[in-house]
Amino acid sequence: MIKVLIVDDQTLMRDGLKTILDLEDDIKVVATAKDGEDAIEKVKNEEPNVILMDIRMPVKNGVESTKIIKENFKNIKIIMLTTFQDDEYIIEALANGADGYLLKDIQGDNLIQAIRDVYNGQLMINPQIAMKLAQYVKKSTVSEKHVTESFDLSERELEVVRLMVKGFTNKKISKELFISEGTVKNYISSIYSKIGTSDRTQAVLLLKNYQ
Repeated sequence: MIKVLIVDDQTLMRDGLKTILDLEDDIKVVATAKDGEDAIEKVKNEEPNVILMDIRMPVKNGVESTKIIKENFKNIKIIMLTTFQDDEYIIEALANGADGYLLKDIQGDNLIQAIRDVYNGQLMINPQIAMKLAQYVKKSTVSEKHVTESFDLSERELEVVRLMVKGFTNKKISKELFISEGTVKNYISSIYSKIGTSDRTQAVLLLKNYQ
């Protein structure tokens, strides 16, 4: 059972999402919250697996709340929901550990599948947002050759990176490359060490142009 917390300052949105999700046999909405501070308190009591987090809220917004929650509850998956395609929020939310970024006009079936995919370790980004993110990364990152030379990534590590930025889990990477999950973890640890991060999302953002 995937336990979900819905965070949105609009009552109608909270209730609507809850109604949709409660129809699923493998998903249970354990609580709703009206702002970031409320969400942080609910997390402590309800221990959700996945949070649907609105970006723009009073008291404490979704980006700030995501940072706090991720610092204290690393295993909780957070999907950002917004009607605003705001570059600054996209980068900041993902840098703070968000596991997905979707627009609120997403179809119900697609949202349900996104919750399941994020729960299983995939990074979910709306195609329109992914395009903006790719444009940002293209402007802000250096070429693959430069990054490879700067961080001294091996050919095998580059193969792992390319699959990471496609959203592959460690298990899927191991199957794709015909190596054990333990070996995948070792490669990823080495990559993290070389690029100076211990966060998968930040690594993906930095190395996005390897796809």
